[in-house]
Amino acid sequence: MESDNSAGFTYLGRNFSNLSVNDHSSAFSDCNSDRSGEFPSASSESRRLLLSCASDNSDDLIRHLVAHLDSSSSSVDEQKQAAMEIRLLSKNKPENRIKIANAGAVKPLISLISSSDPQLQEYGVTAILNLSLCDENKDLIASSGAIKPLVRALKMGTPTAKENAACALLRLSQVEDNKVAIGRSGAIPLLVSLLETGGFRAKKDASTALYSLCSAKENKLRAVQAGIMKPLVELMADFGSNMVDKSAFVMSLLMSVPESKPALVEEGGVPVLVEIVEVGTQRQKEIAVSILLQLCEESVVYRTMVAREGAIPPLVALTQAGTSRAKQKAEALIEFLRQPRSGVSSNGGRSSQL
Repeated sequence: MESDNSAGFTYLGRNFSNLSVNDHSSAFSDCNSDRSGEFPSASSESRRLLLSCASDNSDDLIRHLVAHLDSSSSSVDEQKQAAMEIRLLSKNKPENRIKIANAGAVKPLISLISSSDPQLQEYGVTAILNLSLCDENKDLIASSGAIKPLVRALKMGTPTAKENAACALLRLSQVEDNKVAIGRSGAIPLLVSLLETGGFRAKKDASTALYSLCSAKENKLRAVQAGIMKPLVELMADFGSNMVDKSAFVMSLLMSVPESKPALVEEGGVPVLVEIVEVGTQRQKEIAVSILLQLCEESVVYRTMVAREGAIPPLVALTQAGTSRAKQKAEALIEFLRQPRSGVSSNGGRSSQL
């Protein structure tokens, strides 16, 4: 699999070997286990009994629950109860996630994801999400055939099933070999749709999954072709969305794909990026400058467009008050904008000095 995490070039003797902003840890938090309250809770009495059994002999309880996931020997209600209790057992205890997987729960839970019963599907998706939080389970879940059913849930499930399917796919994508398999399964357009139309949690989960998946080059192209620039630009333009940083990091990752640049411009991304350089946080300003650098690297047209949007004054201000890394990027972009033909060959490609 070809991974493509950075882009760079040399300009006026300075090497910009990585135009991405690496400080993404606080922008993207991993999807966690399912939130309490999303599912009807077990009664307090049955919950106490479950926890008591789990503490006394969790292995026996787990085997009992796994046996009740089988549709050939259990009713739908029994399957739901077993899946819900497995979800509870795997919610916060890593040791239970390993025990449940080792007890053979993965394949029957994957079967539940394909159920025509929306609640049963939801329980299956969420239980697989919880199991996927354990690194030791990721290979087993993927090799047991979870990816395609999760993608179907992402397409046709309840809102909660879609969100948790996105989270589960994110967790599986943390194994490098799974990134392309997930992309080829049709997940990218569905995640882009979730980013555009979902609620806040759905947007957050979709952006995080897309950021992970798009470290694979072919997934970047899939994302651009699926129209990702439109929701990214819209979210970056809305400072109240709490999605500016996440969207900008995803956009920065995509800029190494040539198709991303006209798509960004077509969706009105240039004025949005210039505004971020002017009024965003320090981190947002740096990401925006990185994106604009990559946009302008080889194009006189784009350099002229950015300059006409009034980018130079806020860039000058950034060279005086930004971080050292932001200052360096802002200075390089100012040089591009003030000398738009420098570093660009007559045929639009890189000249020898690049």
